[in-house]
Amino acid sequence: MTADARAGRPRASSRETLAEAACELFLEQGFDATSIADIATRAGVSRSSFFNYFGSKSDVLWSGLDERLVALESRLAADETPDAAPAIRAAVLALGDGFAPDSLALALVNARAMGLVDELEREASFRRSRIGNAVAERLGRGGAERLRADVAGAAWGGAVLGALDAWARDGAGRTSLVRFLSRGADAAALALPQVGGAVRQLRVVVQASDFDEALAFYRDEVGMPQREAYEAEGGARVAILDAGRATLELANSAQVRFIDRVETDGDAPSDPIRIALEVDDTAVAVERLAAAGAVVEASVRQTPWRSMNARVRAPADLQVTLFEELGPE
Repeated sequence: MTADARAGRPRASSRETLAEAACELFLEQGFDATSIADIATRAGVSRSSFFNYFGSKSDVLWSGLDERLVALESRLAADETPDAAPAIRAAVLALGDGFAPDSLALALVNARAMGLVDELEREASFRRSRIGNAVAERLGRGGAERLRADVAGAAWGGAVLGALDAWARDGAGRTSLVRFLSRGADAAALALPQVGGAVRQLRVVVQASDFDEALAFYRDEVGMPQREAYEAEGGARVAILDAGRATLELANSAQVRFIDRVETDGDAPSDPIRIALEVDDTAVAVERLAAAGAVVEASVRQTPWRSMNARVRAPADLQVTLFEELGPE
């Protein structure tokens, strides 16, 4: 490498150099066989310099996340808003703000090659517990019963560590960690206890003239698992499909007209009740549902609120918006 090339390259910090050296050695000879002295020698620093940045070999992998967990714990401990749920979700999503691929992401993908399978599970359990305790404590201050708060806390701890693993395996850096945390948060939110609210579930009831066609479309093509099904005299049939997290979006006429302009250029006005389903990939979902009989009313496009939206007319005459959240830029 020439002097000019070196001059144009930002110098890595000792922390980054140590982390890079540690991961190289873990890949070459395994986690257990690598000593702190080995890492310091490879990085070209003294052994004492290692402890200026990390307390142990394991900290090389987890220190970036641990710094953010301290912020999460502080944020939840200080929160006194009436509803804990938005604060918990916001604190979890904040973990991913600016989180770049690091040694932890590399270790999650290469755990077996690095000899880290058991080590990562032990350390991950500790972090799940930290998140769970912080969430449970916040819910308890909000009036949640202890058992339900503990169960919800465990769900949120699992959601964060699961999102990290999924992000790493998807190719950390291809997309934001926030996107995976958001998906994990949607799942964990189902475990949140209801405090002070009277509604436990939102269920949309649709009359389908062709029941079998509608069931096959929404269950098998859209991908909404069947939770319950019942039959009664006179050929009466009903199936209850799981649609994930349920919300009720209320919009005035001006907002509906604005959404119609964005989603459809005004060519497919909204029905009084329109169903919106979040999917992983809007383009793929539209293609699949069109092949299954849905009529595309508006093709895929990016919205100002950073989602990829499309609109279809589906069986049982439902107008359905499909949307894919893009996350922050």
